[in-house]
Order: sequence, then structure tokens, then C-alpha cells
Amino acid sequence: GLAYTTERFPSCTMSIIQKIKEIEDEMARTQKNKATNFHLGILKAKLAKYRQELINPPGGRSGASSGGDGFDVTKSGDARVGLIGFPSVGKSTLLNVLTNTYSAVAAYEFTTLTCIPGVIQYKGAKIQLLDMPGIIEGAKDGKGRGRQVISCARTCSLILITLDALAPLTHKRLIEKELEGFGIRLNKKPPTITIRKKEKGGVSVTTTVAQTRMDEDTIKAILAEYRIRNADVILHCDATADELIDVVEGNRVYIPCIYVLNKIDQITIEHLDLLERVPHYVPVSAHLRWNLDELLEKMWTYLNLIRIYTKPPGAIPDYNAPVIMSATNPTMENFCNRIHRQIMKNFKYAMVWGSSVKFNPQRVGREHVLCDEDVVQIVKNN
Repeated sequence: GLAYTTERFPSCTMSIIQKIKEIEDEMARTQKNKATNFHLGILKAKLAKYRQELINPPGGRSGASSGGDGFDVTKSGDARVGLIGFPSVGKSTLLNVLTNTYSAVAAYEFTTLTCIPGVIQYKGAKIQLLDMPGIIEGAKDGKGRGRQVISCARTCSLILITLDALAPLTHKRLIEKELEGFGIRLNKKPPTITIRKKEKGGVSVTTTVAQTRMDEDTIKAILAEYRIRNADVILHCDATADELIDVVEGNRVYIPCIYVLNKIDQITIEHLDLLERVPHYVPVSAHLRWNLDELLEKMWTYLNLIRIYTKPPGAIPDYNAPVIMSATNPTMENFCNRIHRQIMKNFKYAMVWGSSVKFNPQRVGREHVLCDEDVVQIVKNN
């Protein structure tokens, strides 16, 4: 029995990698036009399914198993930022300069082998920086330490892709492709597509926007790949086959990303001007400490955090230790839960000073939405 099981899995993974390769080759051969859209849609769905099997092998443990588990780095601080890049593009140097954490730096490839966390103190927030080992091509197929790197990247609130100013955009494309193969979407919003499964009645498609990239047959074929035969599909955007697959798979994470262009001391000014125009880019030189303040400022913007100061009754606000929370839904209730789970039980009302209220101070309830740098005093039921 045992011999059989150990034999079975490597061959199984191998054949999946071969299948993925075959599908990728076929997609490369197929011309992209209206007529082949349907065929490509089915191929994309098959590809996504096989990739999913590679990450979570059937019969194996769930999560990024089989490729070794992700790095066990305890989440600390208010946000988590992952540094990803090819070996020797200066990730470790950047980490050292930003956090004064020591991550072994040498001028050859693959020096960092585990995930090294460092902490930046910025605007009162503790931001955890993870220096992940260099990704190599084929991480999503389980090569190198890439599997763990990427499962770790899924937990970050922001990804910094470190690129070498001398080795241009090929690196960028490769890393993006690796991350996308693992269901990480960079600088994108989740597509507004709803899929409701039902007992019978086939697949009905409702659109609120004209669909230029997929017809109804393609949508049905992709759902059929996933054995969804009866469902209501509502599309609120001009969706691509990839976006539909993302919604069906449902385990995608959408993470903001900044491209950090390191070693800019080695390129010309003209080259730099050109790179400045690309969105989401920050040119730095970690070694010479150029432009790190712009990088930190941009990280702050992309992390989308706000600072709320607390004020004990009859005392001045504590400006040194703000409560850091996400700006996506900064209600008073979420703020209280950030401090302590028990506060909401005795919450009576709160006094707020700052830009979220019409006059200072103002009495507010638990639904009140806070702004950056508000001062809050919570009044409890006695």
C-alpha cells in the first residue's frame, strides 16, 4: 500500500505539469479573434483548474501543501508588506535600509532562503516588511522555493515587486505571471460578476453592460468546465474569460502592488525619465538611500490606512500611539473592535474631533465613519 501511494503522487504532479504545458502551447498557437474566443475560454478554464490542482493536490492537505508549507511568519504590526523579486535585485539591501533588520546580503544569487521579517515605524503605524526568497520562473509549477514565497505573498496587504533598473521589464512580466498563476491579482478590483447556483433551469445570463469580450456560449462552456449546469450569472462589467474564471474559482486575492526600481544609480537620467512615467513605479537606490521617502509615502497611500487618536476623559489625546485601521470601512464599531473586542458591549456613544464631524467635538454612534487623524473619546455605559 505505502509503496503505491508514494509512487502515485510524483507522477500525478508531473502529468498535471505536462497537461498545463500542452494547454499553454495550444493557447500560444491559437490566434486570438472572435471565432476562437469560445475555444480559448474553455482552454483558460482548464488551465485554471489544473493550476488549482497543482497548488492543492487532490487527496493532499489543502493550502499550499506538497510544495512544503508556507513560511511560518507570525503576522505582527498593522499591515504586512511583501518584498518580491528575482534573486539579487537588492531586496535584502532595501529591507536593511528601511528597517535596520539584518538580512544576509551578498552579491550573488539566492542568499535569502527563508522569509525574514522586519518592521518599519511610519506615521505611527508598525508595518511588517517580509523579505521573501528570490522567485524563479516556474514557482507556480512547484519549482524552487517559489511555492512558499507565493503562498506567503497571498497574506500581504501590499506587494513590493523589486526590479533591477538594468534588467528591465522581462522580470516584471515573469513575476506577474507567477503571481497570477497563484490567484493573486495586482492593482485590480474584483470583477463585478455574481454567480448564483440553483437547482434546475440551466444557465441564465443577465448583463447590465454590453459584452464585447465573451458571448453567452463561452460563459456557459466555462461554467460547464466547472460542472456548473444551473446558475444565474449577472455581469455588471465587460468581463473577460479570465475574470469569469476568477469568480468561479473564488479564491483570488486582490492586492495593491508597487514596482520598486532599484539600482537607479546605474542608469542614465533619460532612462529614468522614461521609467518615471509608468504607473505604480518608484525608482530608488537602496544602496545609496535615494528616494526612500517617496517609496514610504507611496506605500502608505497604497496600504490605504488611517490613523485615529484616542483621548482619555479629561486628558490630552495620545498622539504618539494612534490606532491604525483600514480606510475601506472605518466605522466607529470597527475602531472599537480594533482596540478591544469587549468595548462594543458597553459602548454608549463617542465624542469625535476632526474632519469627519461638522463641529468639534460631536457626539456620534457606532455607525459613524471616521477620517484620517480624528480624535476619539469613547463614553461607556456605567
